[in-house]
Amino acid sequence: MQQKLYINTNLATMVPNDVPYGLIENGAIAIADGKICWCGTGKEIPSQYVGWDHQDLDGRVITPGLIDCHTHIVHGGNRASEFEMRLEGASYEEVARAGGGIISTVKATRSTSETDLVQDALAHVDSLIGEGVCTIEIKSGYGLDQENELKMLRAARAITQQRPVNISTSFLGAHAIPVEYKDNDDAYIEEICIPAMESAHKEGLVDAVDGFCEGIAFSPEQIERVFIKAQALGIPVKLHAEQLSNLSGAKLAAKFNGLSADHLEYLDEEGVRAMAEAGTVATILPGAFYTLHETKYPPVDLLRKHKVPIAIATDCNPGSSPLSSILLTMNMACTLFRLTPREALAGATRNAALALGFGDRGTIEAGKRADLAIWNINHPGELSYRIGFNSLHQRIFGGAT
Repeated sequence: MQQKLYINTNLATMVPNDVPYGLIENGAIAIADGKICWCGTGKEIPSQYVGWDHQDLDGRVITPGLIDCHTHIVHGGNRASEFEMRLEGASYEEVARAGGGIISTVKATRSTSETDLVQDALAHVDSLIGEGVCTIEIKSGYGLDQENELKMLRAARAITQQRPVNISTSFLGAHAIPVEYKDNDDAYIEEICIPAMESAHKEGLVDAVDGFCEGIAFSPEQIERVFIKAQALGIPVKLHAEQLSNLSGAKLAAKFNGLSADHLEYLDEEGVRAMAEAGTVATILPGAFYTLHETKYPPVDLLRKHKVPIAIATDCNPGSSPLSSILLTMNMACTLFRLTPREALAGATRNAALALGFGDRGTIEAGKRADLAIWNINHPGELSYRIGFNSLHQRIFGGAT
């Protein structure tokens, strides 16, 4: 059994209590067999851990390993040309309706092999790992037929064979309407999306089911049909909701006890209340807000008022959020959405774990996975303070460095 004791550290446990960040100053943490055995102050180290191999961290901060709970990292091609179009005045909806946006990535993804999808994704994965990320959620949604949706999910699963990282997969067949089903979206749901979900579930490729509930995508009624099938299969759901308008998608996600509702710029108080009652996490995505030059802010004060957990994520994708830095995401969540640094760190640890349905990570507590990040900082608030600076000293994944 691998055993390790880290001493002379400040532990940002992120356990919710009266102490900001759940901070334990002058702390220590014992790890064995991939899990946290004990954590506390250096003066309280139990006798059974005193003789373990130890490392003096010279006052560095340890946080839970970071979690990116909403990404589209597996995809073909890029959309740099559309970035330029938007800067010349085209809106996100105009680009999408002209055949760009998600549909252009679908074409590129369909023509890219599974092997190449994995290799292309690794560049983004490596960037996140290099910033202390230990768990990444990856969605399908750029295949939009059974063969290519399954190909994307297999590619996502294959990443764990090449990198030390946890991957959680979400089936996002209800992402956009492919050109072959233009003006026949109901048929797409019944003939492609739901059968592909069933096949992916049978193959063990699905951890959650997602959808895009928006005027340029799918209606609440269509998403509900997808969620009913997911519920019958025993798969938890989440939803892209209220990004460009309010179709009450968050309420729909809450109706199915959704893990999370994401984006949420147009979320109203009724939707917030529904999320609070269902325990649905609000995942806000500053990268897309920034890239699309949005001006409508997610209702952070309402989320706080109703005690809805707030997660943050990169939304790493080739179009609306070509962002693969969780640290920059934390800074953007603070500067754009006025989260506090404490809320931003909770959003990339404890609440991100909730948004993925994980109870074994996201905080530093005995019995949790030993997914940790050691930082060359004096206080955890520094992680959200700097822009374009990586202070990671060491990442611990399942107890291994």
